[in-house]
Amino acid sequence: MAASLPVTPRLSAAVMLLRPDTTDGGLEVFMVRRHVQSDFAPDVYVFPGGSVAAADREAEVTAGVCVPIDALTPATALGVGVRVAAIRELFEEAGVLLALRDHAPVEMDAALADRLATWRARLQRDEAGIAELAAAEDLVLATDALTHCAHWITPEAFPKRFTTHFFLAELPAAQAAQYDAIETTGGVWVRPATALLGHAAGAFPLVFATVHQLRDLATFATPADALAAWRGHIPTTIMPRVVQRDATQVILMPGATEPE
Repeated sequence: MAASLPVTPRLSAAVMLLRPDTTDGGLEVFMVRRHVQSDFAPDVYVFPGGSVAAADREAEVTAGVCVPIDALTPATALGVGVRVAAIRELFEEAGVLLALRDHAPVEMDAALADRLATWRARLQRDEAGIAELAAAEDLVLATDALTHCAHWITPEAFPKRFTTHFFLAELPAAQAAQYDAIETTGGVWVRPATALLGHAAGAFPLVFATVHQLRDLATFATPADALAAWRGHIPTTIMPRVVQRDATQVILMPGATEPE
């Protein structure tokens, strides 16, 4: 029997939301725990994100919806949809909205927070789109607040695959991250090194790509350091491969030597 062709990966986006630790200014990243019943990577900690929708692409080419950008690569240029998808998924899964009003960060007050909570619920139920939100609240989506930092493609051996662009962003002033309790069952601000230690101890479940991204983040002392390092940098596309060792599948980075 001929081997089946690899599944075509679905275009998606995710955000590593950063803030300084209140104790010493060190880097923390917000992570959500996927629901145990998720059909992809269940019950693990991930960065907020998801698949690009047609409405995300449309929003990026609709006048006035997004801040114009000069993307370093066509893969994240407006019109592809990954930047609006990243902003939308961050809002849906973490309750944080990257947006401007009158060319300045949104001044969050109780009334706007209440309205955004309603919008968030409507987006989660597919009753509205993020472009509709932006128009109604006189906002422009801050697509320029996203720093492209990684591009991973799920190994060809997997039955469900994604080609995912990862972005860094800073937590806007006066906003707080809160997991959605729909697709996710928990949310936490964590030092990358702490997350990796928890994973090694079996207490903080992670997938292969997230482990490597946390290792990268752990090399930076502050959010500003991480953003400065990736700004103006074109990430290398990474597609790990899977090898079979007895009854176990082992995931390897491209070019890595197979285990004995």
